[in-house]
Amino acid sequence: MELNRCDWCLGNDLYIAYHDEEWGVPVHDDKVHFEFLTLESAQAGLSWLTILKKRENYRKAFDGFNAEKVASYDAAKIDDLLTNPGIIRNRLKVESAVSNARKFLEIQEEYGSFDAFIWSFTNGKIIQNRWKTLADVPVNTPLSDKVSKELKKRGFKFVGSTIMYAHLQSIGVINDHLTTCFRRHEVSML
Repeated sequence: MELNRCDWCLGNDLYIAYHDEEWGVPVHDDKVHFEFLTLESAQAGLSWLTILKKRENYRKAFDGFNAEKVASYDAAKIDDLLTNPGIIRNRLKVESAVSNARKFLEIQEEYGSFDAFIWSFTNGKIIQNRWKTLADVPVNTPLSDKVSKELKKRGFKFVGSTIMYAHLQSIGVINDHLTTCFRRHEVSML
């Protein structure tokens, strides 16, 4: 029996696996938060599938998404990353990953964890949307506007409202699995 899934993931095994195993699952691990934040910032202007295909390369290039290590990268390391064909070689995106790591550490220091910070926007609650079709799903909301504005105020780059909405979906702050998707109920129970 074929499972009903959100339309956006159909047609690619990597996309389907991401949808079925990760997307919308509540994240409470700062390393995973930093990974998704970095990857979603790299996605700006590109498809998520492009980033998923490069994910393992990013993990190697960015020291397993260890925010402390990434925050210590100097100009030589950034130049080295820009020669890596396994990642998106956009100087602004690579430099933002490093500066965002520094800001990420500042939030950890202030809140005890990035997790505490990001979940504070919903008081630790998951927003359970009930979209019937992909066309119903917005690209941003007042919540993503608020998160984006706060991160920008703190000096983060590539964290516009649309990117932040995708981030909140991916880390499970927002459950945007369609009402017809088999994962919707499973994720809502986590």
